[in-house]
Amino acid sequence: MADIINLLPDNIANQIAAGEVIQRPASAVKELLENAVDAGATEIQLFIKDAGKELVQVIDNGSGMSDTDARMCFERHATSKIQTIDDLFHIRTMGFRGEALASIAAVAQVELKSRKHADELGTLIEIDNSMVKRQEPCQTAPGTSIAMKNLFFNVPARRNFLKSNAAEMRHIVDEFIRVALAFPHLQFSLNTNGQEMFHLEKGSLKQRIVNILGQNYNSKLVTVKESTDYMNVSGFVGKPDTAKKTRGDQFFFVNNRFIKSGYLNHAVMTAFSEMIPSENFPLYVLFIDLDPAHVDINVHPTKQEIKFDDERILYAFVQSAVKHALAQFNVTPALDFELDPGIQSLDALTQPFTDQKKVQSANTSIYRSFTQANQAHMIDHSGSSNSNLRNWKDLYGPEDKPLEAPAATASLIDERWQEAATDQKVPVQVHQQYILSQIKSGYILIDQRAAHERILYERYQRALSEKPIATQQSLFPQTLELLPADAIVIAEMLPDLQALGYDLEPFGLHTFVVRGTPADIQTGNEQASIEGLLEQFKHFSHELKLNRREHLVRSMARNNAIPVGKPLGTREMQNIIDELFACTTPNVSPGGRYTFISFKLNDLERMFDRGA
Repeated sequence: MADIINLLPDNIANQIAAGEVIQRPASAVKELLENAVDAGATEIQLFIKDAGKELVQVIDNGSGMSDTDARMCFERHATSKIQTIDDLFHIRTMGFRGEALASIAAVAQVELKSRKHADELGTLIEIDNSMVKRQEPCQTAPGTSIAMKNLFFNVPARRNFLKSNAAEMRHIVDEFIRVALAFPHLQFSLNTNGQEMFHLEKGSLKQRIVNILGQNYNSKLVTVKESTDYMNVSGFVGKPDTAKKTRGDQFFFVNNRFIKSGYLNHAVMTAFSEMIPSENFPLYVLFIDLDPAHVDINVHPTKQEIKFDDERILYAFVQSAVKHALAQFNVTPALDFELDPGIQSLDALTQPFTDQKKVQSANTSIYRSFTQANQAHMIDHSGSSNSNLRNWKDLYGPEDKPLEAPAATASLIDERWQEAATDQKVPVQVHQQYILSQIKSGYILIDQRAAHERILYERYQRALSEKPIATQQSLFPQTLELLPADAIVIAEMLPDLQALGYDLEPFGLHTFVVRGTPADIQTGNEQASIEGLLEQFKHFSHELKLNRREHLVRSMARNNAIPVGKPLGTREMQNIIDELFACTTPNVSPGGRYTFISFKLNDLERMFDRGA
């Protein structure tokens, strides 16, 4: 029998390996920026065309490469960082596995120019589908310029899986921001389609945060700094009033490498507990520095998921550091009593407490009740007309005497009881979460949030295809400053948002003016509405493979649906019932949850049947 196992050709093997490292243009951005940092650059420029599909180029003023190194860097597993296996557990550089450039060269056309500072000439290399097409000396500035053109040109199926330009650009901006935050002492710039989106000068971490996330954070950052022999935690958290309904302002760095850790995020969230609503997310940019021997960063191709040898220590230390910072800067929760103006004007508060008044107060029965032993339960039995307690028994009367409600109240209660008794179909709210309603065959139990989500979903669908939703104009338009990546998302959705009742217009870099919102959204809640919409949109983008409009409609429906725990009046419950059963698909929410469950009378009879 003929042998059937063969070695893959190098170019195919490289493309398969590249799929783990280079999944989209943003993957290449991350790798190329980190290489520039490792090269000792102090100025790093990123150029993007067509959301990285046409061009991703990084130019740095780092150490540059020799002719041989420039050629070798495109070989798989070619690295200057590792000589022995022990080196893998003491890594402090960003790249080390020698996969990035080889992976990029396998799925794109690459042009590299590099020159060491001591050399007069540099090296030009052109690679196409892992094959070197040209290598020759060239005139170029000290440092390295690497351009990745036409990503996935040789793997059309992979290119088809790329998302819209706005979505891909959002991922690119995310990667750029993560590297720029990790190295505030370096200068970074981002230029997209000929326009400069970011120009970040060298400075402190606080300056870098403010320059990226917005000037409104300048006075709202709290310093975090704790050190032990095992680890250090430093950085900033936002004051509680900066918390938003959207994720995205959360950054963890371990040894200057951005990581994703739900475990450590939970540590910060618990430090903020009772200071912010449970559905809000605080800002934090935190750096953990510890011996690389305690960390395994080689567990994921993107190196954003890492393992610690003892996560519990990190959890406790991060939580403690954030709590201590918040307490130290007096932003922990405090009771805020606002006195009624009428109370504030009383003599007791405005007039001085003279010696004569002190003597008068000390002679009162109330004062004695609180200052003398065994007096708290005593009642003044004096017949003085000044005693407000002498007729206290009149409040109760004989034990067998029934309490009588005032005539108006009794009448009102009786009227409502009669109304409920005669109308057998009055819906009832259960635990401020479900609606119980009678039907001919029994009754139904409606999930108020799931039902309202279905109603809004179909309403928004009609708005995009038929009749736009009315806009409620704001008396005082609000300026909304967003994260750069979020601003890209909103800009792409503007036409659809207009049909759904939002009146937004761009107002400078990453900023929009909110002039109006859908008529059913409460006035003054514009910013929270848009932040919640963004959060839901990003959630659906990660969870489901849907088109942008479907993402948007589902996001708005989920964001604006009645929350669990909201009390509803009879009319509100009846409206939900009527509108739900007018929907084309009333039985499930857009996400597939049941909106109601029906119970039949004969089922109830069986449940109560005891075999008698």
